[in-house]
Amino acid sequence: MQLTDKHREYWRRNLNLTGILLAIWFVATFVASFYARELNEIVIAGFPLGFYMGAQGSLIIYVLVIWFYAKRMNKMDQEYGVHEGED
Repeated sequence: MQLTDKHREYWRRNLNLTGILLAIWFVATFVASFYARELNEIVIAGFPLGFYMGAQGSLIIYVLVIWFYAKRMNKMDQEYGVHEGED
């Protein structure tokens, strides 16, 4: 199957979005845990930031990443005419 320029642009934008969101996921998961001791010097709501990120901060970021990806991809699908039809 030959891809058109529109298909290539759609996939390029999809991969760019995915790459950016994976970078955010990586920072929230690995960088935050790697620098947990330094982050513990910052206190939020009585808890050290390193502890907060491990306990629930990174989970909130994960949910926001999923929500943003779904919202943005739905918009992009409609823009390129590949969205699912309403039943």
